[in-house]
Amino acid sequence: MDNQELIAQVTEKARKWLTPAYDAETQAEVKRMLDNPDKSELIESFYKDLEFGTGGLRGIMGAGSNRMNIYTVGAATQGLSNYLNECFKDREQISVVVGHDCRNNSRKFAEISADIFSANGIKVYLFDDMRPTPEMSFAIRHLGCQSGIILTASHNPKEYNGYKAYWDDGAQVLAPHDAAIIDEVGKIASAADIKFTGNKALIQIIGEEVDKVYLDKVKTVSLDPAAIARHKDMKIVYTPIHGTGMMLIPRALKMWGFENVHTVPEQMVKDGNFPTVVSPNPENAEALSMAVALAKKMDAELVMASDPDADRVGIACKDEKGEWVLINGNQTCLMYLYYILTQYKLLGKIKGDEFCVKTIVTTELIKKIADKNHIEMLDCYTGFKWIAREIRIREGKKQYIGGGEESYGFLAEDFVRDKDAVSACCLISEIAAWAKDNGKTLFELLLDIYVEYGFSREFTINVVKPGKSGAEEIKQMMTNYRNDPPKEIGGSPVSVIKDYQTLQQTAADGTVTPLSMPDTSNVLQYFTVDGTKVSVRPSGTEPKIKFYIEVKGEMKSRADYDRLNAASEVQIEKVRASLGI
Repeated sequence: MDNQELIAQVTEKARKWLTPAYDAETQAEVKRMLDNPDKSELIESFYKDLEFGTGGLRGIMGAGSNRMNIYTVGAATQGLSNYLNECFKDREQISVVVGHDCRNNSRKFAEISADIFSANGIKVYLFDDMRPTPEMSFAIRHLGCQSGIILTASHNPKEYNGYKAYWDDGAQVLAPHDAAIIDEVGKIASAADIKFTGNKALIQIIGEEVDKVYLDKVKTVSLDPAAIARHKDMKIVYTPIHGTGMMLIPRALKMWGFENVHTVPEQMVKDGNFPTVVSPNPENAEALSMAVALAKKMDAELVMASDPDADRVGIACKDEKGEWVLINGNQTCLMYLYYILTQYKLLGKIKGDEFCVKTIVTTELIKKIADKNHIEMLDCYTGFKWIAREIRIREGKKQYIGGGEESYGFLAEDFVRDKDAVSACCLISEIAAWAKDNGKTLFELLLDIYVEYGFSREFTINVVKPGKSGAEEIKQMMTNYRNDPPKEIGGSPVSVIKDYQTLQQTAADGTVTPLSMPDTSNVLQYFTVDGTKVSVRPSGTEPKIKFYIEVKGEMKSRADYDRLNAASEVQIEKVRASLGI
């Protein structure tokens, strides 16, 4: 399609938004784009429909079919309402929870969604203000609802907003519901199909009454309150980066017994523009810079930052030289599960039916810890909905004790079904207190885990290939890796290949065994004789292909850490050369 043809197509599509079904503000914005001689904004806003995918909606805010606005959000809610009314038609009253984060328009989108649900005869529990995603997940189960949504774009830049849909177990929707909801949303042809006029009698505002129950439940995650009592004055710095964490995390830390928690004042301000950071992503060092500066000033021992919807947490602590360092998602996941297993053993809580979960791209050291402690460790696909699925399958039969992923998410409890920065912040603070009780810093605890279980270094590489040609290039890369897999990586022979698209595992001798997974996924994994693991996965939402690299080493003492860290960087470069990235 040439540019003139594309302009004609988007112009025709945009003109349909100049009808009375759309409000005056939207019509004015569309007219402005149509009148602008530069058609690039018009094309970006209308060249496709913002798709309701398996993770819901996520996009830049603005007028147009490819933007987050009251009409794209409205279509998603109308489609979900139609599906709920079909699925639960025998129920006297279907109910949902509606939550939102701090982003611009999040409250507006939440209120409009509440109106649409209620207009379709569905009872709505609408939070009175922004709340963390994990609390919304908890509320679904607590209130006996059939679904829930939260308006959030997680840690994306300020221009974005998003819409996540959850099912009655408190987890994000999975098959068969995900595809069925997508079908229903696809049937909404225009704004005229959306019931915007709400039934206020069916909308109930909730807040503190749910906060209290949720926080009381989060308190039950604590395993060593005595250690906290002995170190209640430990200096902790926390920042919500302008987001929902400010509503509950300082309060939760106080309930756990921490009395010396300091927040970053400039970032305790609710603001969807995130004015103090480049990006509100706790995976980035820059997002923690103000918190670390405050920690240096007051000689604190721990820094924590939650993302805007408070499901992820970034952590920093002092290393053996007293320098502040970031602890990555693999390392925090490792420490959480190490601590939980250690405490379960000390408390005599191991009954033999416990299990933990990690995603396939998360460090393999977790499996070593689980195996040594005779705990079942399950691997699942990337995304917390898959961890939630493992919990649901075993509910009432086995005891979930924790699960996490490399992208800074952890869940220590089963009363929430998504990653939870509220409990994670409290738990890592308890781990720091427990380490102090044992004469260690948090960083020294990490080093001691490496000494006991082996050193591991993880590195993620994003290869970006924009445009249509880029998408074809990524597809070809996966085909090449599949059809002509590497025989060695970084100088070590490949011993096992896992292909999650064919669900087959191939050993070096050619032996093929099936992989037991709930669905196929376009992911390849290579394991080498020296313990290196490489996972290759095209992004489902962005024009890039991701390489997750994990290299190993033997660590005999804490003193080996710097040497192994330096050696791992050299090894990672060798791995990159082997893969041609």
